[in-house]
Amino acid sequence: MKERVKKLFIICYLLLLSGFIYAQQLPLYSQYMMNGFLVNPAMAGSDGYTTASLTTRDHWLGFENSPKTYAISLQSRILWQKSRVTRKTPGYSGSLSKKSGRVGLGGYIFNDKNALVNRTGFQFSYAYHLFIRNTQLSFGLAASAFQFKIDESKLDPRDPEPLLAEGFDNLIYVPDFTFGVYLLNRRSFLGLSAAQLFQTRIRVGQENVDYRMKRHYYLMGGYRFDTGNDTELEPSFLLKGTELGFIQTDVNLKLIYKEFYWAGISYRTQTSVGLLLGGKAGKFYFGYAFDYNLSNIRKYTFGSHEINLAVKFGDNSRRYRWLIRY
Repeated sequence: MKERVKKLFIICYLLLLSGFIYAQQLPLYSQYMMNGFLVNPAMAGSDGYTTASLTTRDHWLGFENSPKTYAISLQSRILWQKSRVTRKTPGYSGSLSKKSGRVGLGGYIFNDKNALVNRTGFQFSYAYHLFIRNTQLSFGLAASAFQFKIDESKLDPRDPEPLLAEGFDNLIYVPDFTFGVYLLNRRSFLGLSAAQLFQTRIRVGQENVDYRMKRHYYLMGGYRFDTGNDTELEPSFLLKGTELGFIQTDVNLKLIYKEFYWAGISYRTQTSVGLLLGGKAGKFYFGYAFDYNLSNIRKYTFGSHEINLAVKFGDNSRRYRWLIRY
C-alpha cells in the first residue's frame, strides 16, 4: 500500500512540475499579438502576408531546469490572380487584375520543457476568411499532436524510483484539435479559440493512473486609438481559462509610433507585470517581453524573458493594408 501511494505521489509530482494539474497545460506567451496564430488557428493568413516566426521564452531565469518554450511557425494566405471587367465599349475592354483568396494555411512545431517533463509537437491549421463590409471574419481548425516525455536523465541514479524501474511509460503521444473564430478590422480585433477539444487521456505507470488533457479557452480583444503625432494607443487583453476552473487574464497597453516601433506594459493577474518592446525594419519584425514575477518566487529568479522574430513576405497586391498590426 505504501509503495502504491509513493508511485502515485511521484506521478502527481511530475505532472505538477509541468504545470498540468491546477493551471494551464499549454505554453504561455506575452507578445501573443506578434504571433497570435499560436493561440488561435483562425489567424492563419489573416493579414495577407506569408510570415515565418520564431518565438523563444525562458521562464524564471536563474532556476535550474526552469520552463523553456520554443516555437517555429509558418503561415500564409492562399491567393490567386483574379480579373474583372471595369469598362466595356465597342472595340475596347478594360479590366483590373487583382489577387484574392479566402483560405489561410499555417503550421508550427514547438518544444516545451518544464523540469522533468518535455513536450515536442506540431500543429497544422486551416483558416477560412470572409469580408463583411470593412470587417474580416475568420474561422480556423487545427490538428495537433505532441510527444509527452519524462526525462529520466535528470533523475538521481543513486536513488532510483521503483515506478521508473518497473517500466514507467515515459513516452506518450497525444493527438488533439483546436478551433477558433477571429474578427478583425483596421481599429479592433476580437478572437475566441478552444484548444485540446478531444481532452485526450494520458495513462502513466503500471498503476493505471489516468490524466486527461483539459480544454483551454482563449478570448482576446483590443482596440487601436489614433492619438495624433504619428502615434497610436492600443489596449488589449487575453483571457485564458480551463475546465479545471483556472482563469488568468493578461491586460496590455501599447504605444505605437509610425507603425514601426512600439512599447508597452502588461499585467498578468496574480502572477506578473511586464514590459513589451518591439519594432520592424523592412520585412523584419522584432519583439521582446520581460515579466517580473509578483509571487515569492521573485526572490530567486531574474524574471521571464521572451523574444519574437518574424519576417513577412508579400507585395502590395497581397497586403490588406488596413489589417497591418503587430
